Amino acid sequence: MFQSFATTARPEQGPPRLARLREALAAAGLTGFIVPRADAHQGEYVAPADARLAWLTGFTGSAGFCIVLPDRAGIFVDGRYRTQLRSQVDLARFTPVDWPETRPGDWLRAALPEGGRIGYDPWLHTAREIETLERTLAGSAITLVAGRNLVDAVWQDRPPPPEAPAFVYPAELAGQTHDEKRARIAETLRAAGQRAAVLTLPDSIAWLLNIRGADIPRIPVMHAFAILYDSAEVTLFAAPEKLDAALRSHLGPQVRLCPPDALLAALRTLAGPVRVDPATAPKRIFLELAGAGVEIAPEADPCLLPKARKTAAEIRGMEAAHLRDGAAVARFLAWLDAQPADAGLTEIDLVRRLEDCRRATGALRDISFDTICGAGPNGAIIHYRVTEESNRRLEPGEVVVLDSGGQYLDGTTDITRTIAIGTPGPEERAAFTRVLQGMIAVSRLRWPKGLAGQHLDCVARTALWQAGQDYDHGTGHGVGCYLSVHEGPQRLSRLGEVPLEPGMVLSNEPGYYREGAFGIRIENLVVVEKAPALPGGDAHREMLCFRTLTLVPIDRRLIDADALGAAERAWLDAYHRSVAERIGPLLEPAARRWLDRATRPL
Repeated sequence: MFQSFATTARPEQGPPRLARLREALAAAGLTGFIVPRADAHQGEYVAPADARLAWLTGFTGSAGFCIVLPDRAGIFVDGRYRTQLRSQVDLARFTPVDWPETRPGDWLRAALPEGGRIGYDPWLHTAREIETLERTLAGSAITLVAGRNLVDAVWQDRPPPPEAPAFVYPAELAGQTHDEKRARIAETLRAAGQRAAVLTLPDSIAWLLNIRGADIPRIPVMHAFAILYDSAEVTLFAAPEKLDAALRSHLGPQVRLCPPDALLAALRTLAGPVRVDPATAPKRIFLELAGAGVEIAPEADPCLLPKARKTAAEIRGMEAAHLRDGAAVARFLAWLDAQPADAGLTEIDLVRRLEDCRRATGALRDISFDTICGAGPNGAIIHYRVTEESNRRLEPGEVVVLDSGGQYLDGTTDITRTIAIGTPGPEERAAFTRVLQGMIAVSRLRWPKGLAGQHLDCVARTALWQAGQDYDHGTGHGVGCYLSVHEGPQRLSRLGEVPLEPGMVLSNEPGYYREGAFGIRIENLVVVEKAPALPGGDAHREMLCFRTLTLVPIDRRLIDADALGAAERAWLDAYHRSVAERIGPLLEPAARRWLDRATRPL
C-alpha cells in the first residue's frame, strides 16, 4: 500500500513540545516564533524532516501555521481544515484561528499591545509573506527577527532529509526537450533585461529539466534549487547522491551540478537583475542577494505559466492516464455496488480496494495524494484522512465522499465521487443535486479569453446559493502532468487572478458539507481549449471552454432528476455515453454490466 493508516501525530504530544519551544524562545530573547507548514520549497507536501507544524501541534493538514507566544499558541487554518484541526490538537494549549479572516499581524497586535520580538526561519517563509506581515505590524512595537529554526533546536528525533534518487522524464511525454525549455525561458529573461532567475520550486525545476524524483510523498520531484541564466545554462543545487550517471548524461554540459550548500555563495556572485518570485521563494534568498548588492527583479517564477500550458504530448498523456484510471475506478465502483449495504465495510476497506484496482493497471507509480474517504459525518471533513483510530463503518443510508487520484508516468489524476450506501436521504439527494448542477454549469461554460478563475468560480455555486448554501474552498485547482496534483498559478477560485489559457488542466469540484452529518463533492478534471465558433457569435471575440478528462459515472441514486433542467440532463447523458464508450471496452463483463446500468440515460 502507498497509503498508511497510522496516526502520525497525537494531541497529547503537543503540550510538552510546546513547553520546550517556549524555553528555547526565552533563551533566544524572543517573544514568539512562527511555525509554518511549509518547507524551503513551499510545497503542499513536506518530507518527514520538514513536518514541523505537525510535530509541534498534531495538526496534519497541508496548509496552516502556528504563532507561539508565552501565553498562547494560535493555529491559523482556512475553511478546509477547521473541523480537522479541532480533532487533532490539544485545544487547552492551542487556539484555532480562522484564517484569512483573521490576519496574523492583527492577531499579534491584539496579543502583544506592548510589543515584542517575533522570530521566524527565513528559509520557510516567502518574501511576500514576510513583507505583508511587516506592513500589518507597521507602527506597532512588534518586530520580526530572522534567525535559526527553534523547532529544529528542540526536535530531538527529527528524521534525516530525503535522499531518493532522481530520474529522467521522457521527452516524448513532455513534448519538449529540456534544451528547448531552457532556451525558451532564457529568451523570456533576455526580453525582460534579466541576467538570471533563481528557481526554488521543485516542480518548476523538474519540468524545466525533464527530471522527476521521490523526495516527498505523492509528488514525483527532487528537492533542489536552481539558477537559470540568460544564456540558457543552469546551475542545479542538489545532493549529488541523487544524480546517477544516466541523469547526469541527460542533463548535459549546460547544466552544472553543485551541492545544496553552495547555493548562498553562488547567489552572492550573480550579476543583476536577477528574477526571484516573491510569492514562492524563501525570504532567505532575497536577504542574501540584497546583502551582496545584487539587483533583484521581483517577478513570478518564469516556469509557472509554460508548465501550466500543457503541450499536445502532455494532454495526450493526461487523456491516456484518465482512460486507464477511469477504468480502474469503474472496477472499484462495480465491486462496491455488488456489496450489500450492511456488509460491514469500512473506510479503510474502500481505500485499500481502490488502490488495488489502480495497482492492477500495472502503471501506477504512486497515489497523487492520500485518498480521502469520509463516510457519514467524516465526509464533512473536507480533507479527511482515515486512520486506524478514526476508521468508520459504512452504514446504510449514508453517503461516502471518495476523493482520490493516481500518479502515472503519462499523467496525474484526481477524481471525487460521492457514493450512496443503500438508499440516501432527501437532504443528501437535494445537496448532491445542487452540487451536480454547479459541476455541470462549469463543464458547459464558455467565456471570453482573458478571464481568470475568480470570474468563473461563482458559476459553480449558484444552485447552492439559491438554497442558502455554499462551500469553504475553491472550485478548482491546477493539476500537473506527472507532477503536483495541486499546481499553480491557474485555479478556479475567488483568489484566482491568472487568466485561463488553452492547455491548462484544472479540477472542477464544487461541494457541500454539513458538519456532523454528511459531505458532498463531485470532481472531474478539465482542460482549457479554444471554443468552437457559434452561428451569430462575434467573429473577433476568442472564446474558451472546458473539455472534461475524467471518465467515471456519477451516482444516479443521489440525483433528483426532476430538479435538473433540460440542458443539465442532456450534458449528463452525453457525459455518461462518453464514459461508457471510452472505458467500457477496457472492462471485464461483470464491470461492464454495472457500467451499462450506471450510465443509462436519466
